[in-house]
Amino acid sequence: MSGIFGVLFDVDGVLVDSFSAHLHTWQICCREVGRDCSEEEFLAGFGRTSREVMRETWKPCPSDEEISAFDDRKEAMYREMISQSFPAMRGARELIIALAEAGIPMAIGSSGPPANVHAVIEQLGIKHFIATVITGADVVVGKPHPEVFLKGAIGLGLHPSRCVVLEDAPQGVEAALAAGAKCLGVVSRGRTREQLYRAQHHVSDLSEVSVQMLRQIADGVV
Repeated sequence: MSGIFGVLFDVDGVLVDSFSAHLHTWQICCREVGRDCSEEEFLAGFGRTSREVMRETWKPCPSDEEISAFDDRKEAMYREMISQSFPAMRGARELIIALAEAGIPMAIGSSGPPANVHAVIEQLGIKHFIATVITGADVVVGKPHPEVFLKGAIGLGLHPSRCVVLEDAPQGVEAALAAGAKCLGVVSRGRTREQLYRAQHHVSDLSEVSVQMLRQIADGVV
């Protein structure tokens, strides 16, 4: 049944083409602490919080203080890099404006640090269009756990089943579906349509997305 619906945006790979900047700064910081990280290893954890990746894959496991210091340096370096030449995803701002004009409520649901998320919001000039922002600091467990999108739906005042999540990562797709939301897969760098097969629909970038398409996904037509 057609009716009101909301849209939840992931950030990395959906609103900002951040893969190269994240990879480059992660590898720099790894080298500084005597570790190597291939692009394949980085991609395996991309979309999750740094603290989860480090605690689960680094042996010996770093201390909380070491994780915090690494994370702070890496993310500050990342923000500096994207501020010099902001890599907006094609069609991102245009879609958000179209949704706002149609009266569709929107939220951000990202595993990223608050400063990173708000830097992207500022660069895109979309702050006044977004009803609620959920970041990695607002959740206990990162994706594929649904917490980030459950909190985003609450922020919109909607049941998750009336929300469409835009995601580029398999973990994010699983988080959206676990929350009971619909999902539109965005095939960004390092991802394939096959990896996002569980999403209800797929696009190559947001210039392909319309308000009507998202309405149909929310209503289960697509």
